[in-house]
Amino acid sequence: MGKLNIVITGASDGIGKAAAKQLKDLGHNVVIVGRSAEKTQKAAQELGVPYHLADYSKLSDVVRLADELKTHDKIDVLCNNAGGAQGERIVTEDGFEKTFQVNVLGGFVLTKLLIDKLVECRAKVIQTASIAANLFGADFKGDDFNNENNYAPFRAYGYAKLEDILFTRELDRRFKDKGIKAVAFEPGVVRTNFASESKGFVKFCYHSPLKYLFTISPEKSAERLIKLALGAPDKDFICGEVYSKDKIMKLKYQDTNNAAARLWDFCDNVLNSIRVLQDI
Repeated sequence: MGKLNIVITGASDGIGKAAAKQLKDLGHNVVIVGRSAEKTQKAAQELGVPYHLADYSKLSDVVRLADELKTHDKIDVLCNNAGGAQGERIVTEDGFEKTFQVNVLGGFVLTKLLIDKLVECRAKVIQTASIAANLFGADFKGDDFNNENNYAPFRAYGYAKLEDILFTRELDRRFKDKGIKAVAFEPGVVRTNFASESKGFVKFCYHSPLKYLFTISPEKSAERLIKLALGAPDKDFICGEVYSKDKIMKLKYQDTNNAAARLWDFCDNVLNSIRVLQDI
């Protein structure tokens, strides 16, 4: 395997930063993306890699990020790792529920705006999913992407992580024949800055000494991402699936009403609206 050009979003700390370090140490070209200018600049300096800034709660940032990433010669691997959980229902300046926007819509917009480059490079697109898709997303109806009804933080996050998997499957269905290899992974319960914007028991679990009882390190979790980034499709993984460690994670949710395609169309309509407004 030659040297790969790998873009990792959500890489100012946690799993993304750990994966970036390990991949850089293996000799690959890594570009990191983060929300915080201070944290991302510091991480990039520590790793010796280029960086870009984007706040996924602002779709204009994602559009700008796509334009910046298009200036790179190649993108062999795009890791859509940015995301997070909220403590209450927040609507972004773009008009979308924040959990949905930062976990799903932002990654879709970035991927779709880069699609020509990704096809040209026959790239892998790796989505960070979560066991929350099974724990809190199994009752997903596929008709309330913006979480307007019966909002609860756990449910919104579970739905978002399920939607990341559905996006992976739909990306595989639509673009596999054009060379894109789409796959998702379940990172485990990781000691990161996750849930810092949440409240109550979840935040307590992740931001108190209790976390050392049930979490794994970002470095350990990053190994799962790295296996997919460097793995061979149809040999090391099956495109369109979601992996937990080395095994396919079985989903409780059964997409009997074509929610994956409807999610894609919903996000695509948002992107088309952005194109009209920004003439991109």
